[in-house]
Amino acid sequence: MTNQTNGGNSVNQQRGFFGALFDLSFSELVTTRVIKFLFVLAIIGAAIASVFYIGVAFAHSTGVGVLILIISPLIFIVYVTIARIWLEVLIVVFRISEDVKRIADKEAGGA
Repeated sequence: MTNQTNGGNSVNQQRGFFGALFDLSFSELVTTRVIKFLFVLAIIGAAIASVFYIGVAFAHSTGVGVLILIISPLIFIVYVTIARIWLEVLIVVFRISEDVKRIADKEAGGA
């Protein structure tokens, strides 16, 4: 498939998410498009887990509940930070892949 431009948009960009999702040649990468959604899911998951652990801790005893209530924001921030770092590593790997493909295409066209 050629990468023709049409009014500043490439044909590959016009295909959209579902076009890239069902691209059997894997010439389009979907991960770079869903990374924001994955980060939001990680934040929501961390929030739900924090609330759950606070509830379980208070069900066990008031003292443990207060302790977990105090340290749960720290655990939440640590979890979200770790999720963000892993997602950034993932996106860097995909960007390296895109850059290497671009360099290879440039060398193949110029040779």
